[in-house]
Amino acid sequence: MIKSQVTSDYSVSADADSHLISFPSSILLAQAGLHVELLCALQKDASTSVADCSYGCHPFGRVTLLPTDHGFDYPSHKLQAALRPLLRKTHCSALTVDCSLWDTESQTDRAQLTSLLIFLLNLDYQLSDLGLKSTTIQNQRITQLTLWCQPHHQTSLEKLLREAKATSVGMMAARRIADLPSDRCTPEFIVTEIEKLIAPYRSLRCEILEENQIKLQGLGLLHAVGKGASNPPRLMILRYEGRDQGPFSAYVGKGITFDTGGLWLKGGDGMYTMKYDMCGAANVFGLLIAAAELKLPVRLIGVLALAENMIGPDAMRPGDVVTSYSGLNVEINNTDAEGRLVLADAIAYASKLTLDDQQPQYIIDMATLTGAVVKALGYDLTGLWSQNQELSHKLTQAGREVRDEVWSLPLDARFAPQVESAIADVCNTPTNNAAISTSAAYFLSRFCPDDIPWAHLDISGTALWREQGRSVASGRPIPLLMQHLLNDLEK
Repeated sequence: MIKSQVTSDYSVSADADSHLISFPSSILLAQAGLHVELLCALQKDASTSVADCSYGCHPFGRVTLLPTDHGFDYPSHKLQAALRPLLRKTHCSALTVDCSLWDTESQTDRAQLTSLLIFLLNLDYQLSDLGLKSTTIQNQRITQLTLWCQPHHQTSLEKLLREAKATSVGMMAARRIADLPSDRCTPEFIVTEIEKLIAPYRSLRCEILEENQIKLQGLGLLHAVGKGASNPPRLMILRYEGRDQGPFSAYVGKGITFDTGGLWLKGGDGMYTMKYDMCGAANVFGLLIAAAELKLPVRLIGVLALAENMIGPDAMRPGDVVTSYSGLNVEINNTDAEGRLVLADAIAYASKLTLDDQQPQYIIDMATLTGAVVKALGYDLTGLWSQNQELSHKLTQAGREVRDEVWSLPLDARFAPQVESAIADVCNTPTNNAAISTSAAYFLSRFCPDDIPWAHLDISGTALWREQGRSVASGRPIPLLMQHLLNDLEK
């Protein structure tokens, strides 16, 4: 992890290996010790564009001034967009960020700062870290992050940094697993890897259901999806015990480690990124890691539904009717709508879990579920469906506070006809091809008891970061869910 600190004394990190990021209007720049003529030239250039200099910048090795409006621009993320190419191949191992532009007493400014910190701390992970290239050029990496601020903001900024560090550790743990190729990242690999990764945390433990247990315990939908693959399915139950007593919350993640579409076969272009169809499960794992890092005084359970959706002699077929864990019989009329099948069983399973004879105070599921949500909301917003207005409102508010936003979409009985089946209790896809994302959410709602608040997050657009024609795991919506937990604790 990148070492980080908060200081009101710029000299702590001012050296030839340090890169200063600031703004022309900063009240701290006068203390930086830069040559007056250089500073004036940079301030002039930064009034309209990014001003960058790596020569004659004593006492720093490099200085970048960004237009002041970049620090407040949202939702277009000009700040991160400007920093990303600057920091992708840096020549300085230490980064000093002037934070005097933001008032830590302002919720809007805190949101901008938190988003920036999470972005910077996530620079510690790169695809090359997976070790899959036989030869790699070892670029300079940022190893030290210093936040430079005014003295009266230091305490509150340190709090934001602690929270951002824990969130980023969880995000990077999730991203590493999600980015692995699916020939390596099988259901069995995931449970084995997570067992190793949680070992250092005394507050985390897990249970695993193998294929025979899945079948015997009645998780018929998860079994149906996974039975066509040579790599059998798994159900993983992760537990975080941040305290001994009190309520607990449950999180459910779709973990399709590769999705061919089954007998409803996808086209080649649509299949290329399907190793990422397990980002929901990876992010549930990452969320519990983040909670353990920050030592949150809460109790959480994560349920990871892991399977490959493959073609084989035993693969499920369109028209099959399968009994779910909840007891509902499901007509599978589209084998490429497998995510909602494994989620349905996992949601029902989570709803039956108890601690101290208490059921979950809420269940939140997350999944790269439908391409339709991307058509509706694009790549920046996560789709949200819930039958509980309070939970929906809290998630929406938390998303705004960390710039990891959701957009609420309707969910009510008007969509019941979308999942009606002539032969079974429900079918897994609508026959009219309408309201695809909402139809999926309504299908899932049938598997959560009415007395447990439930929310569904479709992260098909936000689970990946897309740049220069490539996709990598983003770790979203872990920031949103961590902020939701923090907000509940404060209240």
